[in-house]
Amino acid sequence: MKMNWKALIAAVYVSFISMILLLVGMSAGQKIDLVTDHYYEEELKFQGKIDKAARASALAEPLSWTVTESDLQIHYPATVADSAISGLIRMYCPSDDRNDRQFAIEAKDHGQSVALSQIPAGRYKIQVDWKGNNETFWNEGVVVIAH
Repeated sequence: MKMNWKALIAAVYVSFISMILLLVGMSAGQKIDLVTDHYYEEELKFQGKIDKAARASALAEPLSWTVTESDLQIHYPATVADSAISGLIRMYCPSDDRNDRQFAIEAKDHGQSVALSQIPAGRYKIQVDWKGNNETFWNEGVVVIAH
């Protein structure tokens, strides 16, 4: 069976166009999550975040966290009184913004515990924006929550 060149070239072009349309359709259907919906406003505040992070790294006893079987434990510096600590803990999930969580800081005995039942399983970027002794601090890192 012989195939002429016109039909072969037409088949190659049609298959190429079909593949491109399939890839465009697949990429248009992808869910893209931004870090924040207010990206420009957050970018304007970025230098303040750099300054907060520098103050946090200069602490003699830094803020830390550990993930246990039942909760996420956040440990605040002992040099700051519990009553002076306030702020917000953000759990940002890069793969799905529906899993993002926010918790108010409520320090007791220089620590705080967040139940893992409140956080869906996944990889999170933890961002702690806190204030203590009239100074502001910023700590961030990565935690993996597994149930």
